[in-house]
Amino acid sequence: MRIRHLMGMGALAVSMALPATQVTAGVGDGIVGGLVGGVVSGIIVNEGAKARSRQQPTTVVRERVYVQPQDSTTRADNRQVQNSLNYFGFPAGTPDGVLGSRSRDAIAQYQAYMGYPVTGSLTTFERDFLVNSYVRAMAGGPATSQIIAGQPDGTRGLLRHYRDELAGGASPTPSRGAYGLPPEVAAAVDEIARSSDPSAEQLLQRSGFLQLADLNGDGRTDYLLDTSVTGSNFWCGARDCSVIVFASTPSGYQRNDFLAYNATPAMFTCQQGNCRFSDGAAPGAGTTMASAPAQQAAPAAPALPSFQVAQPKVSLAAFCSRVNTLSATNGGLVTVSAMTDPNRALGEQFCVARSDAIAQADEIVARIQGVSRADVEGQCLGLVPALEASIAAAAVNPRAAVISEVGGFIQASGMDADQLSTTARICLGIGYSIDNAELALASALLLSGQGDAPYDEVTGHHLWHGFGTGKRPDLAQAWYGATIEALESGAQPAFAAGDATRSALLRAAVYGPAQSGGAAAVPVFRISE
Repeated sequence: MRIRHLMGMGALAVSMALPATQVTAGVGDGIVGGLVGGVVSGIIVNEGAKARSRQQPTTVVRERVYVQPQDSTTRADNRQVQNSLNYFGFPAGTPDGVLGSRSRDAIAQYQAYMGYPVTGSLTTFERDFLVNSYVRAMAGGPATSQIIAGQPDGTRGLLRHYRDELAGGASPTPSRGAYGLPPEVAAAVDEIARSSDPSAEQLLQRSGFLQLADLNGDGRTDYLLDTSVTGSNFWCGARDCSVIVFASTPSGYQRNDFLAYNATPAMFTCQQGNCRFSDGAAPGAGTTMASAPAQQAAPAAPALPSFQVAQPKVSLAAFCSRVNTLSATNGGLVTVSAMTDPNRALGEQFCVARSDAIAQADEIVARIQGVSRADVEGQCLGLVPALEASIAAAAVNPRAAVISEVGGFIQASGMDADQLSTTARICLGIGYSIDNAELALASALLLSGQGDAPYDEVTGHHLWHGFGTGKRPDLAQAWYGATIEALESGAQPAFAAGDATRSALLRAAVYGPAQSGGAAAVPVFRISE
């Protein structure tokens, strides 16, 4: 079953392969080996190649071909990007819907021209601005021709003209129009970033955070900021999150604040700078604040939830935001001597591990030359389908059985141990930074399958709290126990290396204070079936 699945992933893996790049860890890094671009793809390709060799020993040529499987919607979106690039004089070639090397070069030229970071991969804002500018230019008729005639850069100059117009008529500066946005919008992005884990730049790259549309029909771009993607409970309640809509006016952009879930521009209608929910839109309780900042109107009574609206996925980032807020309120992390709530203690240590894993991954990725973070994220996501059986098994099978299954997968992959270990550490941090619990769990299982027991606590945390898998505190004990035993036997800690009391705290939280010290052996567990 595993081999058949990996064969299906082979073509996708080839499409994600990157140029080889070696990263050497410094002494004391705690990170072993190097990363070769495409190593995650290599896991899948090697498995698929081995399976094919048993069935068709001579058929291997297909893996040399760069193929990017895409659904029809993705190809249509890519063709729109390519048409836009070609129109503005950034040659992307034939609009075939595949963003190959020529398209990436064109994207890089567009980014350099606009003053954006040159990565060859579009952020959501960069893409939306490019495509919306193209649509506006095509619909402008003679007006577009007149603007082009007055631009020293010809058609390309339209982009800067539209950008300057969005920023209030002047070119953006660090204090006015940051991120290429109007100053009012940029200030709101900074405000949101101050109360959430991701930076402003990271938020702008998250799909759905910044949405563009002409909501008041004046021919200028309006902006929607959806805080549901921040993972911060500061901006979200149990049913909805803050949504900030900026509508253009002759004097700038007017802010309107709402509460909604799964916000889209279609939910809102604006009359000049004042916005409201569109007729028929019922995303939840909402209120407009910008038109009357001194007194907020009372929100309408919330309606019963609609069965047509999917419930939001539990966010680990939001969980850690709440945990960190509680810890700060209580004067710091729980200690062994002061522990009264094991769940709180384990939640704090889960979030400590998460933060450390993100920092470790960021440090390695920063030293990789010629590979963008988006490329790394894309490759890491391939681990989830490749290890989906092991992820599912973790919620129903004992630790030993799961470790055995993952070990068999690693052995069959044929990957170098140091390479695979480094890749798993990168993907663990990537999983947490993009709030993908399944990816983080898959990465932790790879590390555990290689015998790196200090990482077993990660699977224990996921099982204890139910992120990316079923909530199974009974099964979590064995994973925690393996880490505790390893740390008490002198193993190098995976997280919080400077905290000598951490293993005792984990032991006290998992097994109770009576077993928190002394013997290094893992106690006998009484696990109800």
